[in-house]
Amino acid sequence: MSEKDGEKNESKGWFRRFKDGIQTATKFKKDTPDGLWHKCKGCGETVTIKELRENFYLCPKCDHHTRIGSYDYFDILFDGKFTTYFDEIVSKDFLEFKDLKPYAARLEKARANTNLTDAITVAHGKINKKEIIIAAMDFSFIGGSMGSVVGEKISKGIDLAIEMRVPFMIISKSGGARMMESAFSLMQMAKTSAKLALLSRHKIPFFSFLTDPTTGGVTASFAMLGDINFSEPGALIGFAGPRVIKETIKRDLPEGFQSSEFLLEHGFLDFIVNRKELKEKISDLLFIFSVPDSIDEEMA
Repeated sequence: MSEKDGEKNESKGWFRRFKDGIQTATKFKKDTPDGLWHKCKGCGETVTIKELRENFYLCPKCDHHTRIGSYDYFDILFDGKFTTYFDEIVSKDFLEFKDLKPYAARLEKARANTNLTDAITVAHGKINKKEIIIAAMDFSFIGGSMGSVVGEKISKGIDLAIEMRVPFMIISKSGGARMMESAFSLMQMAKTSAKLALLSRHKIPFFSFLTDPTTGGVTASFAMLGDINFSEPGALIGFAGPRVIKETIKRDLPEGFQSSEFLLEHGFLDFIVNRKELKEKISDLLFIFSVPDSIDEEMA
């Protein structure tokens, strides 16, 4: 998809706002009244939504990182303007799966409640004037579960990064593979991993940012394959849940097991970054991990 096509997708049916003369999309902005209150899940402190939003969605008292969506991260990271891609790709109930309710009904409800097309959004923009493509997951869309569309958007995002020769980043926030798509969702683990290997062959860096929670098949595939793996403080990161692991190994688990701090201590993460410092940290990575203008055809 070309930049022009991406801009066309971005503008279709979107409301707009202006900030410092730069046009930005507001389709997914939630105009929550400033007078509403938010109770911190970390310390129980109550603050207004306005205070929380102005503090990067961090608790002013304990610095607890409240879960946010893909467009919230885009607003924090990008220099005011970004272009989204592949919004036309949507999930379908091709297996006609049904548990308590049909999968088709779950998809319809998720789209209506979130205004998202699926659990991931791919965007291209600049961070401190340095280009990057970011694929950000949304836990609000069926628990951020990875189905065939999530895998396809990541795959196409990698192709776009190779075409544009810019770094690629995934912001993971997921409960794992989407069971309603059965083996098709599990296939995305191999698909995305293979695509990341192709990205590496083209000498383009991949940054993996793990947020709360990152679990299941997402952790077992692309989330842990970054050239740099990093996380927010206090994020839950793991494959199976603590209860399942405890019942399997019949042993008590270590204190703070599956927290980002525990993983950093045991070598699974490169660093932990506070959301207030996230933009500058990624800007530093973009400076350090420069992308060559071209590579030898034999290497590709």
